Amino acid sequence: MSQAFPSQRVIRLSIAAVWLYEGLWCKVLGHSVAHAAVVSSVPFIGARMSRITLMALGLIECGIAAWVVAGKRMRQAAIVQTALLLAMNAGGLIWAWHLIPDPPGMILQNLAFLILIWVAAKDAPHHAHE
Repeated sequence: MSQAFPSQRVIRLSIAAVWLYEGLWCKVLGHSVAHAAVVSSVPFIGARMSRITLMALGLIECGIAAWVVAGKRMRQAAIVQTALLLAMNAGGLIWAWHLIPDPPGMILQNLAFLILIWVAAKDAPHHAHE
């Protein structure tokens, strides 16, 4: 009988791919003007520091991708991912709501992503040394 649910590895690689796309492609390599506009709209960041902030955020997202691929401490990884997504979504909705073309769609997509993240955390093997 074939497995009805994707393997843990496929789930982790899917999550990591999203973080890598968002972090490396959109932020570090600068292929998303929308991300740059959202970050520069945050009052305490502003246009002057937005590129540095965007790069730092992108590198953090790349780090999360590597963490998820490694599959270690997935519960802690899920907590970090949840906190980061909540902070980024809240910041976007507070300071850049007018730049987000579909806020309900953004929330729905990120909710689905968070569910996948927590599925990976729940299904990860639990080891005392992790």
